[in-house]
Order: sequence, then structure tokens, then C-alpha cells
Amino acid sequence: MENQFRGSGTYVASEELLKVTNIAIALQKPLLVKGEPGTGKTVLAQAIANALQKRLLIWNIKSTTKAQDGLYVYDVVQRLYDSQMGVGDIEKVEKYVKLGKLGEAFSSDEQVILLIDEIDKADLEFPNDLLWELDQMEFDISETGRTVRAKQRPIVIITSNAEKELPDAFLRRCIFHYIEFPDEGLMSQIIRVHYPDLEDAMLTQVLKAFYQLRAMNGLQKKPGTSELLDWIQALQLGGVDPACLHESLPFVGALLKKNEDIELVRRRQE
Repeated sequence: MENQFRGSGTYVASEELLKVTNIAIALQKPLLVKGEPGTGKTVLAQAIANALQKRLLIWNIKSTTKAQDGLYVYDVVQRLYDSQMGVGDIEKVEKYVKLGKLGEAFSSDEQVILLIDEIDKADLEFPNDLLWELDQMEFDISETGRTVRAKQRPIVIITSNAEKELPDAFLRRCIFHYIEFPDEGLMSQIIRVHYPDLEDAMLTQVLKAFYQLRAMNGLQKKPGTSELLDWIQALQLGGVDPACLHESLPFVGALLKKNEDIELVRRRQE
């Protein structure tokens, strides 16, 4: 099987995630990855790009994003301005057309990795508006009459934080995988990738404190992997003795991002 992803030196993936990723690549279907923040959904695409030595294109989805934005944008305002100012040849409509990330991926001479990040941030119709393009790997530019077809079918990775349900018609076209939050064993491997020289005592105490914190009732936003890695760096820079993690959580602001959560932790430590 060509283009097999076996992980990378900076990304630790479960065996199941590796298998699902390679199946999606082999079947030429988008890989839809769900999971809570901090489970490595977004950096998966970067890891695949690095491992397969392919260019990564990232389409960051916002609440205002429309499917059209990923195809192309026709700058009618600039054309009108050029017409009024007598600048350039306004009859060349093509120069006022700028391809979006999907259009760039289709136009690339070499296969690329396309990340559609946090698709659930857009409105409910957004995924359905991409069905034809993701199926047929082509779209028309109505202003010029040109059809943009994929020269090389991109490897498409789509992430979702499961904030809203995605349409069934869209789901049928994807290979789906839910990334469970790493257990202590897998998290230990992830930490070792980023901090290979971390003392065993610090690693043990950090993991214990971190998972006790995540299990605490009442937290509005549980800390994820990126917060844990930041916290470890803060502990190292602060010269914190791992033994003190039994009683307190120094630099708790590296782990928790809401005032209510920080106050909750402080009250329980009193």
C-alpha cells in the first residue's frame, strides 16, 4: 500500500488511528477525526504531511466560513476599481479569481495533504455544500467557465470537536475515527517525545496530578495534551520539586484557562 502512515518522530498515534488513516488514504476518502480538544486531531495532518513528505494546506473553518471560500473568490470590487481607474485589462476576468484552499489542493501538480480544521464551527449546510467537490474532485468557476479538476487527488483530513452533528450524507462519504483521550501509558509516550530527558519522578507525579485534575467534578474545560506539555515546561523552568505536586499545582494557569476552574481547584486545595 503506497503512502502508508506509520507515525512520526513527533506524533504518537494509537495502532487503531494508524490503521484507519491508511485505510482512508487507500480508499481515497476524507478522514473525519473527532475528539475533545487536546487529542491531537489538528497535528495529525501535519504529522502525515511530514511522514509522507507532502505539502500541507490548512483550511481553518470559522462560524462565518462558506463552502465557496474554499473553492475560489471572485474579487468583483477590485475589478470595478480597476475599471474606474483605468488600470490593467479588466477583460481578463481570470486575474480577479483567487483559488481557496480546496482549489489550491486541486490545482497542485503534486499530491498534497488538505486539512479542513474544525468543520463543525460552520453552519449546518456547510458540509453538504462540499459533497460534490469532495466526491468528484472538481468545481466550476462560473465567471470564467473554467472547470478546476484535481490533478492529484489530495489526502483530506477533516477535524471536528463534536460541537454539532454533521449531516448523514456527508458522514457517508468519510472514514470516521474518534480519538479517545490518551490514557496514562500513551500520554507517557507523548511526553517522552517532547521531553526525552524528563526525570522519572517528575513524569510520574505530573501524570498523577494531571489525571486527578481531569477527573475533578465541576471543571468547565478539562486540560488537554497541549496544556500538559506547557505545564511541564513551566515546572521545569520554575525548578519545581516533583514532590510538591502532592499538595499543590504550581503554575495552574498553564493547565486551566477559565477563572471558575482555577478557583475551584484552589478551594479544594485549601
